Amino acid sequence: MNTTAIPTGVIEALDRIQRAWDAGDATAYAAEFTEDATYVIFAGIVSTGRAAIRADHVPVFERWQRGSRMSMRIVDARMLSERAAVVVTEGGIGKGARIRHDKVQTFVMVREGDRWLCASFQNTKRNRLFAAVNAREKQRLAA
Repeated sequence: MNTTAIPTGVIEALDRIQRAWDAGDATAYAAEFTEDATYVIFAGIVSTGRAAIRADHVPVFERWQRGSRMSMRIVDARMLSERAAVVVTEGGIGKGARIRHDKVQTFVMVREGDRWLCASFQNTKRNRLFAAVNAREKQRLAA
């Protein structure tokens, strides 16, 4: 994936999101989202607004994902305007040496002043069985 078409500020924002997760810092994590951001996790739970994103991540970092790290790889990125970009990543969280990329995320990034922030986030758990069936059907239809 060629990321040269997107501003370095977008990449830096994603890096800050990852570092805040790795630090288990709900305040720093939420600071990377717009005041009115929408945040959807793979279970279909929606957080609306920076304050809710922060509050929802306190127990995540203190209990369920304490000590976890985030890994992500950009698979698609495109500018919608000079002030908006869509970035699709594959990634995951874990505690081991190798973090499995078992989810796909969509980030809608916006520039506020000189800083890029996430205005909308969607996280989808990858279904390996459905992906295999879908790939096989695509091959069959292409033949």
